[in-house]
Amino acid sequence: MSASELFRPFQLNGLSLPNRIVMAPMTRNYSPRGIPGTDVEAYYRRRADGGVGLILTEGAAPCPGAQNAPKVPHIYGHKAIRGWAKVVSTVHAAGGHIGVQLWHVGAVQHSDGSSKLPTSPVSPSGLLQPGRKVGEPMTQDQIDAVIEAFAQGAAEAQRIGFDAVELHGAHGYLIDQFFWDGTNRRTDRYGGDLADRTRFAAEIIRACRRRVGPDFPLVLRFSQWKSQDYSARLATTPTELARFLQPLVDAGVDAFHCSTRRFWEPEFDGSDLNLAGWSKKLTGRPTITVGSVALNTDFVETFRGATDRASGHGAGKVAHLDRLVEMLARGDFDLVAIGRALLADPAWALKVRDGRMGELRPFTPRVLETLV
Repeated sequence: MSASELFRPFQLNGLSLPNRIVMAPMTRNYSPRGIPGTDVEAYYRRRADGGVGLILTEGAAPCPGAQNAPKVPHIYGHKAIRGWAKVVSTVHAAGGHIGVQLWHVGAVQHSDGSSKLPTSPVSPSGLLQPGRKVGEPMTQDQIDAVIEAFAQGAAEAQRIGFDAVELHGAHGYLIDQFFWDGTNRRTDRYGGDLADRTRFAAEIIRACRRRVGPDFPLVLRFSQWKSQDYSARLATTPTELARFLQPLVDAGVDAFHCSTRRFWEPEFDGSDLNLAGWSKKLTGRPTITVGSVALNTDFVETFRGATDRASGHGAGKVAHLDRLVEMLARGDFDLVAIGRALLADPAWALKVRDGRMGELRPFTPRVLETLV
């Protein structure tokens, strides 16, 4: 199928995008003391030059203790805000659009053991995963403070010119720890059944919306799987998924970024819709699909050194693109987030648009060793 479907414009609330390609948020750890510098600025500029419709930055911490590694960027403090303002200006100068992802890791500490941040992890019930306690349940004062930090981060992002804000509610981090019954055992208004467990996220969305107004795009990223448990699921049926999503829609979210490991896999039996497809069908909100787009191996396999047998590279170049375009053309989802393929090749979008598939650079884990 023609890749032209990827290059149709799209309206995301008040933001006009030139195409359907989104740069997925990917943690890079290149901002010492939380301050993005000129190398980060140039890194995002290359993706804007390369034709990405909307860049979503790596997760940025909205308050102290929100990050679990020392070089994760902040979205608070004068120096960090000034660094991001330069990033935004540079991307805009290239004709690009950029949104910032607000990220609080909660109880998830750095997996390689090199950092003990956060030193006092917060979480809904003091649990990192079922049966593993790492702290105490958040107090109401702590909950209120985090909600305010997200809202302030969104306001700062809008003030310095970001085009959108994404809230990271996926992969077992803080917002998702409230969603997941494995880590949320609260008996107050933030606990309960799946719909009740959306309250924390809904309050963050409402607080952000009050600060940024009705026309500024707010996106929520969510997932079924968790970094603590790849088999975890929030919703096992479309009915459960609808009950989960509706309070978030009511709170004012504009779009859902539906994180899956493999975008082509159906979410529920009896339908070939993926998570983004079901989320759009159930809510009517725009959705972003993501998950091994243009790759033959998912992220777990590639980081373990798996290779595509046909190419011998760490990941395929254009795998499943026909299926992706087919799903996009029939309206399953509206936008497509590209992760590792864009790390390897900043010009990925332009090369796909022009049919220069043979020029695409393959992803390997070595790409992560520098800001290409």
